[in-house]
Amino acid sequence: MPISNFLYTRTNQMILDGVAFAVSLFLAYVLRFDGSLGAFEFHQLAVWLPILVAARLLVNCLLGIYRQVWKFLSFTDALDIVKSIFLVSTILIIIRSIPMGQGYFAASAKIPLSVIALDAFFCVALCMGARAVRRVLYSRQRRAEVAKGATPALRVFLFGAGRAGIMLRKELETDHNFDVIGFIDDDPRKVGSVISNTKVVGNGDHLAQLVEKYKVDEVIISMATASRSTLSSTLAKCRRAGVPAKIIPSLQEIISGRVLISQLRDTKIEEVLGRESVEVLEFESLAGSTYRGKRILVTGAGGSIGSEAVRQLIRLQPASIALLDKDENSVYELEQELLRRKSPVFIDPWIASVCDIDRLRAVFYSFLPHIVIHAAAHKHVPLMELHPCEAVLNNVGGTKNVLQLSCEFPVERFVFISSDKAVNPSSVMGATKRIGELLVQAFAKNCHSRLACVRFGNVLGSRGSVIPLFKKQIAEGGPVTITHPEMTRFFMTIQEAVQLTLCAGTLALGGETFVLDMGTPRNILELAHEMILLAGLEPERDIETVITGLRPGEKLSEVLVCASERLVRTQFEKLSFIEPQPCDATQLVRNVSRLMESAENNDARGIYDTLFRMSLGFESSTRPASALAAASD
Repeated sequence: MPISNFLYTRTNQMILDGVAFAVSLFLAYVLRFDGSLGAFEFHQLAVWLPILVAARLLVNCLLGIYRQVWKFLSFTDALDIVKSIFLVSTILIIIRSIPMGQGYFAASAKIPLSVIALDAFFCVALCMGARAVRRVLYSRQRRAEVAKGATPALRVFLFGAGRAGIMLRKELETDHNFDVIGFIDDDPRKVGSVISNTKVVGNGDHLAQLVEKYKVDEVIISMATASRSTLSSTLAKCRRAGVPAKIIPSLQEIISGRVLISQLRDTKIEEVLGRESVEVLEFESLAGSTYRGKRILVTGAGGSIGSEAVRQLIRLQPASIALLDKDENSVYELEQELLRRKSPVFIDPWIASVCDIDRLRAVFYSFLPHIVIHAAAHKHVPLMELHPCEAVLNNVGGTKNVLQLSCEFPVERFVFISSDKAVNPSSVMGATKRIGELLVQAFAKNCHSRLACVRFGNVLGSRGSVIPLFKKQIAEGGPVTITHPEMTRFFMTIQEAVQLTLCAGTLALGGETFVLDMGTPRNILELAHEMILLAGLEPERDIETVITGLRPGEKLSEVLVCASERLVRTQFEKLSFIEPQPCDATQLVRNVSRLMESAENNDARGIYDTLFRMSLGFESSTRPASALAAASD
């Protein structure tokens, strides 16, 4: 370890400051009494020196002075040091002004004002001087490393001179991999100022010229709470300047302690969708009382939504969580992840299919859940068009089984995860999700449990979704395949989807369908171009996009609410629910029985016949010719 690094450990910083405080008081007495200390003055110095040194070190510790990095002392840091020194000096003045009568002791307690003033001056000078020496030694060390052929540091701009930018600047002071050239900030009042010993050299509109002028290698976006529109605009400026960009973690990640602000990463597509993230205010305080201390069963726990539900539930301190999925590998991987994170919640893994009601009953009997989150489903639209029997068995039969057992045992709450594809469904998958919603409403009439549905759009990054497909196609050099240039979709992050699901479980009364205000749908072609640009490539030049045509069961656009449904606002700004509509439960049960019988007999025609007659708004371009003929009879 270099000698300069050893000298400036926190313990040794305190020792150096202690010496500085002792020397300062001694010099103050020497100067005040012209180098000739009498017996009284010498006694007063001997009494007060250990007291003052201890008091100044204690106040420094309380004010966090020894958390500072001495190599780069910011103006704020210097003010903290001055504040600490003058705080103790002020206390000395107050003690001096307290009436103590006459006598030797009273006189000893009153340090001369000139000594107090000189002592404060020397303390400031010596403390700042020690830190200045540290900076000189560090600069020499850096020059020596470069001279020896060490890897040169990346020259970077920090885009954003707010609190996050200042925090990052301090973190990077000890990182030899980065040489911070300056701040970039779009606030004209900051341009030209010096913040944390670093100049704000300009704004984003002149980024290209500034990158060229200062020979910058990379831009670090240092805005922990930037809106998506701001972030998208900033990335566009970096692309136009031809400089790669990294970003600091989100404020939520930093506060949670999962990451440090200096753990930079590439920008994710979720952050630049052009729609602000939906965060339910006071989520944990609201949902905590619902889930705390409960046994919770999550079906489809190995999937994208199910696994994120488990992660968020753990924060709410339930008694235990049962992971149920028919895919043993996904359950194993999730269990291992939670073990590595030392989950404080007991995890109970189960390998079972929701289609097997006897196996499910064994799970319910053993685990006795208070709450059920039903995320298990087949969701791939074109595949379910090819295999409608499997879609019915899993999405309809499985949902019916879980609902039946949730009411049989009974549980306190049940949440069914639906889809925007359930609205006027054009696919078998969407139709099965709509039937799931109707089953929840039907069961809610005679069940003591609180049942609810959650309906949302596409989930970014979930298995089988468009984002992982585009990432893979870009990594392979293209082409990126788009089914139709005018196709649009609603998008939300997995975290948003799960938060909505857990809030639905809290607010549910009986059969409601909760819907998130997802803003404006995004054009898929534009989304593909955005992802190509994020990869540092140019659409149509580096990566080609190819239009392949709509696949079976796909719509050009989706809606979250149909015309006959009425939205009711909840206490949360962007969360609403659809009031349960009248439902003929007897007829629904008959139709579900017909669907299940057809599915078990591998009879696709029977499935389509029943779906067309169920008044679901179902229209499919892939129905078998036999079903078409039957529907026209």
